[in-house]
Amino acid sequence: MRRPPRDGVVLLGLAVIALSVVSAALAPALAPDDPARNDLLARLTPPAWMDGGTWQHPLGTDTLGRDVVSRLLYGARVSLVVGLSAVVLAGALGVGLGLVSGYYGGRLDDALMRLGDVQLAFPALVLAIAVLAVVGSGLANLVLVLGVTGWVTYARIARGETLSLRHREFVEGARALGARDAAILWRHVLPNVLPSITVVATFSVARTIIAEASLSFLGLGIPPPAPSWGAMLDEGRNYLTTGWWLALFPGLAILAVVLGINVVGDWLRDTLDPRLERSL
Repeated sequence: MRRPPRDGVVLLGLAVIALSVVSAALAPALAPDDPARNDLLARLTPPAWMDGGTWQHPLGTDTLGRDVVSRLLYGARVSLVVGLSAVVLAGALGVGLGLVSGYYGGRLDDALMRLGDVQLAFPALVLAIAVLAVVGSGLANLVLVLGVTGWVTYARIARGETLSLRHREFVEGARALGARDAAILWRHVLPNVLPSITVVATFSVARTIIAEASLSFLGLGIPPPAPSWGAMLDEGRNYLTTGWWLALFPGLAILAVVLGINVVGDWLRDTLDPRLERSL
């Protein structure tokens, strides 16, 4: 990790991620207008470079006269918060269960893995839709559902890595010196599991952003009038001929962020995997 990325595509991906994070963090200062303020007299104003556009609304307005730029900036907050929070929750839950399952084995291992098999039998998005339809939409519920439904991947990876490490010499040596199981897992097993988990978590952020956008598109994400990229796509799909900018710009935002995260994830995979040879 001390080697900085030299590939221009990776640097571009990092720049896109950094720009997204900074834009989301500084949304109140950068947004030209309140993202929830309606102005029916300015509804469906085109982008500034088109006839009828104005630089007061650089990317135009939606069907209620709300500024598209402001909604994109605040929507980035929702996507990044949901993506990162859900991945942290899923990773903490999955890695913890995977370490315990792989280290102790036995009936506990069988029970946890069969529970994971049962959950994998249901498509994650379908399961999320079913749960959100019962518990209701909202930021906390969305993070909780996406986090809980994503723990299996981390648990399986952590379990596999732990199975290969629990009888290694450094683990046996720590056990012979009287180290407790919790200390062995924390100090010796977990650091060797983290590289693989870091790569998976990076890709999972992109998948979670898409899942949040999909659920918001279906009306099960963040309740209106809070801005969300998925909800903006849903609002703009009926105005593709008269207000193409309503769906184009949130779609491009999702595309750019997800591609940037995936490119960085590829670089992390190559960098953190000692089995892959990299030319210096």
